Amino acid sequence: MLLDTASLYFRAYFGVPDSVKAPDGTPVNAVRGLLDFISRLVSDHGPDALVACWDDDWRPQFRVDAIPSYKAHRVAEVVEGDAPDEEEVPDTLSPQVPVIEDVLAAFGITRVGSPGFEADDVIGTLATAAATPVQIVTGDRDLFQLVDDKRAVSVLYPVKGVGVVDVIDEAAVLARYGVPASRYADFATLRGDASDGLPGVKGIGEKTAAQLIGEFGDLAGVRRAAEDPASSLTPARRRNLVAAADYLDVAPGVVQVVRDVPLPDDLPVALPRAPRDPDALRALADRWGLGGSVQRLVAVLAERR
Repeated sequence: MLLDTASLYFRAYFGVPDSVKAPDGTPVNAVRGLLDFISRLVSDHGPDALVACWDDDWRPQFRVDAIPSYKAHRVAEVVEGDAPDEEEVPDTLSPQVPVIEDVLAAFGITRVGSPGFEADDVIGTLATAAATPVQIVTGDRDLFQLVDDKRAVSVLYPVKGVGVVDVIDEAAVLARYGVPASRYADFATLRGDASDGLPGVKGIGEKTAAQLIGEFGDLAGVRRAAEDPASSLTPARRRNLVAAADYLDVAPGVVQVVRDVPLPDDLPVALPRAPRDPDALRALADRWGLGGSVQRLVAVLAERR
């Protein structure tokens, strides 16, 4: 099981009231919510291995160099200096992220990122290398491109918390979008994604993108059709595709998940059956008021022995 950790702790932050606080009054709703999510996921799906995948770089330079608008609307204003772009995160969420890191470490849940890459790329690399079935837990549709029935790679897409999830396999991708999972990245490139600052091609939404992929096979086929006056494309659609050539030249490298990022050898991915550092975990639970959430996860892990 591969966790898109930031996707989950953002979901926890907005799903758990900020009245959930530590003894000193610090909000810990994201921390407790994430721990409860992990407890529910382990209980419901019983993974043998679990990795919390991390954004070492939430806006990698190679993607920004290709498309400067990539996630640009999420960049927090920097008052002074030339600090690297920082993601605009709610004031009461930022202090919780180091607590999440400490609690995961005390439990012995592996947390891994790769410098210069997003969690998506870490997930793509681990899923591609896995010799066993993989469940990816994310609220990010971009990871639907990794779905592969032959290799038993699926996505658990949260609907209500993580207690209700849509299991996304190849049939689900096809039913939702009208394209095979293997062509989802091409489809997403044509459609664009305002939430990631990807403009897409003018006049092409989900329905048209799916229609074009269905007719011409893939993005390369769509682009060849745009250059062919004898193709079935309307003149307006051909003009829009040709006009978007610069975007289409670089967008695939932004949309496609990297599947070979550098990661440590022999990652300890086995699901812990007991906390790695019980004393540290106890101290964290006391300091941050995490008792109930910590106890639930300890109990769930013990049941997996």
